[in-house]
Amino acid sequence: MKSNSQKIKCLIIGSGPAGYTAAIYAARANMSPILYQGIQPGGQLTTTNDVENFPGYPDGITGPEMMIQLQKQAERFGTDVRNGWVTKVDFDKGLRVWVNDSEELNCETIIISTGASAKYLGLESEQKYLKLGGGVSACAVCDGFFYKNQDVIIVGAGDSACEEAHYLSKLCNKVTMLVRRDEFRASKIMQERVKKTDNIEILFNTETVEVIGNDQVVDSVLVKNNKTDKQTTIPVTGFFVAIGHKPNTDIFKPYLNMDETGYIVNEPGSSKTNVAGVFVSGDAADHVYRQAITAAGTGCMAALDAERYLASL
Repeated sequence: MKSNSQKIKCLIIGSGPAGYTAAIYAARANMSPILYQGIQPGGQLTTTNDVENFPGYPDGITGPEMMIQLQKQAERFGTDVRNGWVTKVDFDKGLRVWVNDSEELNCETIIISTGASAKYLGLESEQKYLKLGGGVSACAVCDGFFYKNQDVIIVGAGDSACEEAHYLSKLCNKVTMLVRRDEFRASKIMQERVKKTDNIEILFNTETVEVIGNDQVVDSVLVKNNKTDKQTTIPVTGFFVAIGHKPNTDIFKPYLNMDETGYIVNEPGSSKTNVAGVFVSGDAADHVYRQAITAAGTGCMAALDAERYLASL
């Protein structure tokens, strides 16, 4: 690696609602933040067509448009927003970071806002309608409202899938759950909740073959019973995937405390990690709420915690 070291007071890694909110607060506190956008500038919200549950937008806003506005707001206060992504860190002696395997940064504080990536089935048809924004989603709370009084499918067998199916059942006409095995992975109480809900139908031993639509929106899903190989087409307008998220935290594993999934563990009531000067915000630490508004809130916390840390030195 080339030695091209730069000293930075506050480095923000990631550019979703958490990262940009941290940048706004850090910049207003004269911390001269530098923000690296990462592989997916704007984070998960750039794959969301309509955001209607973020306060302050009475008519809603698209995810990409919101991220552009947040970036402009951060830059207005002096945040240096840069392209590129962090490829290596070393927290043993100071806070050292490498960008794109070449540029070395020596930081006084670091705010991690790298988020998490939803897991998908990987079907070509699924990815097609996900990109079109026409019926595929990994967030029932974010997008369920758009399927009010409609029929939808949700794929998954864990607590999150059951929770999202139950949430959708309050909005949708019918919810069909596709469970790949002959049993749930969810806790007994979550299983019972969906089983007792009249408009939830559970199909065990069932897998998705193809998401079908008119090249704009989803209108049905082809499924297969993996015991009998029988295929069935189910008419639906929404296809929800709830098979988990993977936090984008791998490069921090040698240094930061994490849970078994890879979510960074922060001190309760703060954004502090086990390494002094390193703070975490957004979905990199949040496996419960995973909303834009909660991510923004923790971005604010991380910037305030970083400011207080610098003041205490």
